Amino acid sequence: PTSRALKSVTRFYMLESNKSLRESNVTKSGNCGSVSVVFPITMMVTGMVGNSLALMLVYSSYRKKENIRKKSFLLCIGSLALTDLFGQLLTSPIVISVYRADLKWDRIDSSGSLCAFFGVCMTTFGLCSLFFASAMAIERALAITSPHWYSNRMKTSVTKQILAVIWCLVLFFSLLPIAGVGRYTLQWPGTWCFISTGDREVPGNMFFSITFAVLGIFSLLVTFSCNVVTIRGLLIRCKTKSGTSHSSKQWERLTTETVIQLLGIMCVLFICWAPLLVLMLRMISTQTSSHHCKPAEVSITPSRDIQVDCNFFLTAIRLASLNQILDPWVYLLLREIILRKFCQVANAVSNCSIDGQKETQTALNALNKQPADTNGLYKQ
Repeated sequence: PTSRALKSVTRFYMLESNKSLRESNVTKSGNCGSVSVVFPITMMVTGMVGNSLALMLVYSSYRKKENIRKKSFLLCIGSLALTDLFGQLLTSPIVISVYRADLKWDRIDSSGSLCAFFGVCMTTFGLCSLFFASAMAIERALAITSPHWYSNRMKTSVTKQILAVIWCLVLFFSLLPIAGVGRYTLQWPGTWCFISTGDREVPGNMFFSITFAVLGIFSLLVTFSCNVVTIRGLLIRCKTKSGTSHSSKQWERLTTETVIQLLGIMCVLFICWAPLLVLMLRMISTQTSSHHCKPAEVSITPSRDIQVDCNFFLTAIRLASLNQILDPWVYLLLREIILRKFCQVANAVSNCSIDGQKETQTALNALNKQPADTNGLYKQ
């Protein structure tokens, strides 16, 4: 009897040990598949480099007297680059610190105030980036469709006021959870804080989370609509200038370049932001949140659907953060590099001669020396 009991106890402990080992392996494999300190470090470095270069280019262009008509656009792109740069500088070091603390947020933020600060930064810089993109899209549409009104009414002081109002309104909205309307919570895998999407019992939380998602989607639709209007206006003006003259060929090339860039801007915005905003609405409707994906909770009550949503939510927020890195390149830095190559390829395909390549260079130079009748086209 004693040997049987000993064998039973031994078998029980072996089974429990194997079970714990399997659960530990699952948790570790899940974490390794979704969590890596390489992401925040890479994104911080690339974001700082790209936005710093953009700010230097904007500053040097803004000081030139020949760029007076460009100052409204330069203010917009400069504000966007500055916003993205500060967003990276204020959030990435916190994420890296959590990784150094073995993914234990409590080690660096026992009071929870840092989580609230992180949530405010994520909301503020995220919405500001979207609204600044919409402001630039509206500015482009007005410059192309109503050039005379734009020249007379769109002053630099007006642009500064609009940008300041956007900043103040977004910051006020982001501080609502601090005032008790909504809540910022620690999100999977415990390295970042954001809006809670599944806590209906928190006062105003549904209003705050839904408003954020709706404002983001509205901004994307405004940007998309205005860029479509700009593309249509460019094509119409290009047709009116069609012909065999040198200036008409310049217009055709400039229009092609601008359309390509606008399509690239729309694709980047939708790819980076649409997954997060749509997933937020889905999680709000199902009353789930990313902070439900803590490993301890998953091991007790495993739910494959919740874990999939959590991993996808982490990927979606990384895509949204990637937008802060891509913004300066899409709007400014890659314009002449990529479009110059595109023109060279187009010339090669159409069997253009050396004279055609000279015309391409002339078109690119015209982009920097914008004539009065193409007011607003340089802003693309």
